[in-house]
Amino acid sequence: MNVSVELTLSPLQDQYEAEIIRFIKALRASGLTVLENPLSTQVFGEYREVMSLLQEEMERSLQRVEQAVFFIKMVKTDRSDYEPHF
Repeated sequence: MNVSVELTLSPLQDQYEAEIIRFIKALRASGLTVLENPLSTQVFGEYREVMSLLQEEMERSLQRVEQAVFFIKMVKTDRSDYEPHF
């Protein structure tokens, strides 16, 4: 089963950029399809592979910062090739 996950990492501290960059680079290095925009990062792939990656990297981020919030949305389909019809 393929999924599309949109997530945003928001460390609740002044020095936040380094951890966001580390997190995104780890997602990129996974071999999964990863798309970024100024507000969020999207990860596309097989459910177990995506969730395994997110579990590992989210835990790593939470260990590296004092406090953080993850905002996550998931769709049961690979939407990486979506193009608007209008």
